[in-house]
Amino acid sequence: MWKKVVLSILLVISVATGFFAAKAQVTIEGRLNKVNRDYDTDLSSVDLSNIHVETDSKVINILLLGDDYRTYDGSTSPGLNDVIMIGTLDMKHNTLKLTSIMRDTLVDVYGQNKKMKVNAAGKKEFGGLKNLYKTLAENFNVKVDGYAEVGFKGFEQAVNAVGGVEVELSDTEVEYLNRTNYVWKKKNRKFKVGKQHLNGAQALGWCRIRKGMDVIGKPVKTVTGLADDYGRTWRQRTVITALFDKMKSQPLSKWMEVADKVLENVRTDLDNDTILKYMKDAVMMGTTQIHQMQIPVNGYYRNDKNNEFPDAQGWSLVPTNGITTDYDRTANSEALRQFIFKYDGKDEFKYKPKDTSTVSSTGKDYDE
Repeated sequence: MWKKVVLSILLVISVATGFFAAKAQVTIEGRLNKVNRDYDTDLSSVDLSNIHVETDSKVINILLLGDDYRTYDGSTSPGLNDVIMIGTLDMKHNTLKLTSIMRDTLVDVYGQNKKMKVNAAGKKEFGGLKNLYKTLAENFNVKVDGYAEVGFKGFEQAVNAVGGVEVELSDTEVEYLNRTNYVWKKKNRKFKVGKQHLNGAQALGWCRIRKGMDVIGKPVKTVTGLADDYGRTWRQRTVITALFDKMKSQPLSKWMEVADKVLENVRTDLDNDTILKYMKDAVMMGTTQIHQMQIPVNGYYRNDKNNEFPDAQGWSLVPTNGITTDYDRTANSEALRQFIFKYDGKDEFKYKPKDTSTVSSTGKDYDE
């Protein structure tokens, strides 16, 4: 008798769970239909047969792009990619990873026989986003499974949709933001040193800071002491992490509310089924942290301050092997490989050259 009762209860629970799960999926798919689809690009179909790339069926890489497109200052067409990141879903180590490729990084642009800044590799005349992907693959031996691009408007809306984010501002950041139009509306230029709650427009302005000499006569540094593009990409990752931290414990209804406001400003080559699969995989991992790094890595680049690479159109970050100052991308390629495919997130990632040591700060070999 009790066995039948228990079985009946389990059956009801199973049916109810299935019903609500199906309803939730339908609700999510309805929101995902707002995304702008770019099936013509389809990075997963790009031919990389002549390029060596590392792959792993349990590691998913998504190219994350921020388009320098804004209407409030008169812009009428998209610019170069202001943000280039690789988001990694590592199901082998149950970790989420985020890598910034600094836009001033000098690379060999695929098919052009030129050394240019990486954000120029996606120019329309070079082949657009597919050529940016081939350039990343050729220079850093990384394969991606799709892309997602968000413009300035989408970034602002994402921050506003979660009620803003809290960050810590340095004195030079405050001085710079209060004196420039990086935050377009003057009413939002009310920054103070220390922890501050930022709305979407303020967070966007903060993330876009790169230089300060021309305005305040000194470098604009983060509270961690980073300046120039290192500071800019650190700010970007900080806001993304803050968004993740605010959303990870929210109910489905909040996710849907945010999706309603943001997804129409997202462009991707991924279909709904693929996005849902990646979402489920991320939830199943149960991770509460995003691990971060940037390319070029510290100690393996130099500043080109003499415009020695004319096609780069000015100052650039030149990847090196850490021993000589010659252009050499192999060390950074190896660092990215270790971080994406080998790093387990249990200690701080610190790259060391493979030919001498690949040992982390806890003595663990990332190539094990």
